[in-house]
Amino acid sequence: MPRVAVRLLHLDARPDARAIERDLAVVRRSLADRLAATFRAAGAEDVSVVATAPDDTPFGSRVRDLVRRERPGGLVLAGSGSLAVACAADLRAFVATAASPERLALANNRFSADAVAIARAECLLEVPDLPSDNALPRWLAEVAGYTVRDLRGRRRLGIDVDGPLDAVLIGAPWPDHAATTVLRERLAGLAVVAHDPRAELLVAGRTSGAAIGWLERRLPARVRALVEERGLRAAAAAARWDGAPNARPPRSVLGLLLDRDGPAALAAILAEIADAAVVDTRVLLAHRLGADEARWPSPEDRFASDLLLPHRVDDPWLRSLTGAVVDSPIPIVLGGHTLVGPGLPLALRGAP
Repeated sequence: MPRVAVRLLHLDARPDARAIERDLAVVRRSLADRLAATFRAAGAEDVSVVATAPDDTPFGSRVRDLVRRERPGGLVLAGSGSLAVACAADLRAFVATAASPERLALANNRFSADAVAIARAECLLEVPDLPSDNALPRWLAEVAGYTVRDLRGRRRLGIDVDGPLDAVLIGAPWPDHAATTVLRERLAGLAVVAHDPRAELLVAGRTSGAAIGWLERRLPARVRALVEERGLRAAAAAARWDGAPNARPPRSVLGLLLDRDGPAALAAILAEIADAAVVDTRVLLAHRLGADEARWPSPEDRFASDLLLPHRVDDPWLRSLTGAVVDSPIPIVLGGHTLVGPGLPLALRGAP
């Protein structure tokens, strides 16, 4: 049987990182250590956390270097915040896939992966300079000729702690508890609306049919959904190899309204159409600034916005938007893909 290596990739905080970014790195490292133990319980023997200093090295380059150095037969790659609520039974399929003699791969979600198992890992010596793991399953299928399966039907496997909001959703201890006070109040207000049959909840961003279906089945409130830019990161990375460098840039209906009325109008717009809302702000940033995250406000700004702390956001546009949400007459929560996707049941904790 091929030797299977499980490598959990963790980026330490940048030397100049500010408080929220540093705290997030601590939480993600703790989650990586816990995930390593869960993989061992799932039968993996060669498991380690690979911690590196953040720099401009692309994900694809790091993977090539790892495979060239270690020469595993099969490989499981996962980010330090991924699979954050997985159990050993969930992870056995990843270990088994990596041990296969066939050209097989398994992802938690093939359209936006955070964890991927790859059999016959020598193929990764040819992987291009992908900026992140999101597009790896697509490259394996379209270029390397792999059969790629995924487990996106298991909602809990999509939980990726990519920011402080995600840590709050899974109940992970956050070092600065006071910084989460406003967010926790808004989450409580969100749950109240979600359980009111006379109310309407808006979900905007990279949500899915599965998430909307869960809402429709479990919540008394009516649900309004604005589904936009699913696979945003993977599509941007794929343009590097599929010959479509001039693909349509990200666009958002909600973003178009903010182009017209300004970021401070967000709360008023949402209050006209819903009684509470969860909004994927990464889609709004991609609409405004493009898919390249290097052009977006800093991670610290994005995390402070997710925590509803406008006074800690330096970017004027994002600060104005966040301030409007804090002052909104309806409960609004801002975040990324986890919030509007697999994390929705956690955001609405009162749901059965």
